[in-house]
Amino acid sequence: MLPTENRLRRREDFATAVRRGRRAGRPLLVVHLRSGSTDPHAPGECVPPARAGFVVSKAVGNAVTRNLVKRRLRHLMRDRLSGLTPGSLVVVRALPGAGEAGHDELTGDLDAALRRLLGGAAHGRAKGKAPR
Repeated sequence: MLPTENRLRRREDFATAVRRGRRAGRPLLVVHLRSGSTDPHAPGECVPPARAGFVVSKAVGNAVTRNLVKRRLRHLMRDRLSGLTPGSLVVVRALPGAGEAGHDELTGDLDAALRRLLGGAAHGRAKGKAPR
């Protein structure tokens, strides 16, 4: 289970991570990361811990499948939040194939997406491509 202080719950926080954060797509999921050291809702307060939220739509499967995917993703993110800067917002969006995927496949895609986001890829631009 993901501790309460590490859960992303507010609609505004989800929107901030998705709209202003960087994105890394994989076959089973898309990860949005908004790195930051301050919480816009608590000026002057101490730096909050990194928080994660999950989006699993009906395209992934029925309610049982969606909840299984969410539980797996929460478990995986619990161990990875310590590697993020304090105040970071992470949204993990499961894609339709995630319902049939195994735990190892989800682990591989999540790790690859986080490596790409934390490795400093030039804002999603692939190597060798010229800027537009």
